[in-house]
Amino acid sequence: MIDLTHVRGNKMTEGFEDHCWKDLVDAETLEIYAAYRRDVFVGPKPAVLAIDLYNKVYQGGPGRPGPLNRQYPGSCGENAWNALAPTIELLAAARRAGAPIVYTTRRMNTNNVHSTHRRHGPETEDLYFIKGEVAPHPGDLVIYKERASGFFGTPMTAHLRRLGVESLIFCGEATSGCVRASVTDAYSEGFHCVLAEETLFDTTMLCHKINLFDMHHKYADVMATRDVIAHLDGLTR
Repeated sequence: MIDLTHVRGNKMTEGFEDHCWKDLVDAETLEIYAAYRRDVFVGPKPAVLAIDLYNKVYQGGPGRPGPLNRQYPGSCGENAWNALAPTIELLAAARRAGAPIVYTTRRMNTNNVHSTHRRHGPETEDLYFIKGEVAPHPGDLVIYKERASGFFGTPMTAHLRRLGVESLIFCGEATSGCVRASVTDAYSEGFHCVLAEETLFDTTMLCHKINLFDMHHKYADVMATRDVIAHLDGLTR
């Protein structure tokens, strides 16, 4: 039975399993993962970590990712475009609240170091520019990375500590790749991690849902984006 929504202080439980993976995860798996059930919440002193919102994943428009990848390798198609409006709203809320926003991306590869084992063809530098609708504002921090995690081999932790950040709100892609790698590293560094559900995406919904499910139980709190925004607006007030 799904828990009723309740609030205790700044902690919120909106049915711990009441998320996008409900159509995939069976009762036996839920029983195995029951030990991870807890209150979820946006922690103190949050920042938004926007993972890899670059042009490459929006190529070809909001079509099906499978067909699009034949012409535009790496495109997330409709999955990326469906997450765009919630991401714009989340970033706007963070700016209203004065919460830091940190972006990750990479430069066009010239040294044969990649985030994954995916094969890469010829690319242009603009593929890794942040998409205009969610581009950084003056004062936002952009971290350039070469591996999946925004923390590995970068000054990410140093910047976040200097800003006084204790919690991270994640948006971006890919749920199963660079988001997951960044979340596990952030958790290991001692940050409270929140995944704004509707702002995250992947090439396939299968990988997206299963990785959200697993991260939610082990490393991060998956929350509806509207609840994350409500928390940020509370900080504004």
